[in-house]
Amino acid sequence: MTGFWKKGEPQVWGTAAALSMTLLMVLSLIGVILVNGLGFFWPSDTALATLTDGSRLLGRITASEKATANHGKRIQLKVGNRDLYGQDFRWVDKKDIRSIAWPRDAVILERQENGNFQGFLKSVSLEGLPGTAAGTPWEVFRKALKAVSASRKKLAGTEKRMADLNTAAEQLRLKVLKLAYSGKDANREKIDALNREREKLLAQFNSLLEKFNASSMELNRHTAVFTDATGQDKEIPLTAIVRAYRPNDMGVFAKALFYAGKIRELLLDEPRESNTEGGLFPAIFGTVMMVLLMSVFSLPFGVVAAVYLREYAKEGLIVRIVRIAVNNLAGVPSIVYGVFGLGFFVYGIGSGIDRLFYPERLPTPTFGTGGILWASLTLAILTVPVVIVSTEEGLASVPKGLREGSLSLGATKLQTLKNVVLPMATPGIMTGLILAMARAAGEVAPLMLVGVVKLAPSLPFDGSFPFFHMDRKFMHLGFHIYDVGFQSPNVEAAKPMVFVTTLLLLAIVIAASSVAIHMRNKMRKRYATKAF
Repeated sequence: MTGFWKKGEPQVWGTAAALSMTLLMVLSLIGVILVNGLGFFWPSDTALATLTDGSRLLGRITASEKATANHGKRIQLKVGNRDLYGQDFRWVDKKDIRSIAWPRDAVILERQENGNFQGFLKSVSLEGLPGTAAGTPWEVFRKALKAVSASRKKLAGTEKRMADLNTAAEQLRLKVLKLAYSGKDANREKIDALNREREKLLAQFNSLLEKFNASSMELNRHTAVFTDATGQDKEIPLTAIVRAYRPNDMGVFAKALFYAGKIRELLLDEPRESNTEGGLFPAIFGTVMMVLLMSVFSLPFGVVAAVYLREYAKEGLIVRIVRIAVNNLAGVPSIVYGVFGLGFFVYGIGSGIDRLFYPERLPTPTFGTGGILWASLTLAILTVPVVIVSTEEGLASVPKGLREGSLSLGATKLQTLKNVVLPMATPGIMTGLILAMARAAGEVAPLMLVGVVKLAPSLPFDGSFPFFHMDRKFMHLGFHIYDVGFQSPNVEAAKPMVFVTTLLLLAIVIAASSVAIHMRNKMRKRYATKAF
């Protein structure tokens, strides 16, 4: 036993057990997220439960649990129809259920607002909608829905033209403000010409707006009447319906196609229903763009600082203090960085940029408010200590003999650093970048102060000059999780979206880290050192 303890076998087994427990917990967490996230979009069958008191409930069975000892088990039904019932879910004791049926004509509607509606199609009011008269009521309804959807796409094109006209008019207004702020009399003719051009654009905008409103009113005339499980009628405009389907009448292949369509919507469309429905493309785009910008700012500064501390600075009290400060900065709460970013970048540098370059727009801020630029810089400061420490370790792992050999062959210190030391330290630098990206992607607290919002109507990157709009606010998957999970008025209905968003955030972090790890491994094989 004495030799057993001296060899360190218990420590090895204890370390292995701790690692196994850690991996098990991580895998369990990922499993919970996968089960609750991936199953959210599958169109499960809808049950029609008849209770012992004669009332009926129509909805998907979403959960089952053991109630009190006197009541036995109970099930949770997602009944929808929030505008009728005031709630999306209903718990029912199994002893109170007389029978459960699975009607093939049960319809689920995804709407623009008020959540899903679940019931039965009663009638359709088309009022002259062409090409939809023949067939069963359900076939007529589906044809009418497709026709209305096509008309809505045309209206979306009109909205795009209106947005372009509005953007052009706003740019002219800002030019007029700048010319007027200069106070030069020679600019009066330019101002008048710009105002005339802007009035033409606004006239075109108003003309399109009238046509848009008229077309919208015409589309709103097409409605369908549905009946819920209690027999109550509900008239719903076809323009308010995003998607309609009958899950009990769908086969496995049809459900798989539906599932694929929902995944496409999640990845490419914008959110709706207070971010609890629809897609997450703006949040995905904002998260990826912010991480890329953060990496652009963080990596060069971290590498330069590490190179100076390791290769040029003489060991002394000041260098030791700087290293201690860098190590301590890695443990500072992220909200502190958010407050610093708000004060230094937004109120300091941003307000200075506005006074220097955009004085005509004041007091309306341009860069003096939160935006993706300031958010990226704030997270860059947050992650720079990680990059510095990892880069220093990478530089320290380069054998001293290689430096001396390069210098003995006549290379300068800069040439040795550029051609020998930095390439061999690249795996360590990539390690710092991986850790920095993983941490920055999940941070939320500082972003709430320096640029992230619940819903961003415009992306930071688009087709309008200058294409990159660094002053714009943006959406972020981490903040989306916080907003939907803790700020939604209907938390139970929003819970599945929390798991879906978490799964997307994990996927982005894993994808970015995997690319960086692949690059690091290739560099490690090329420049083999003792570390990393």
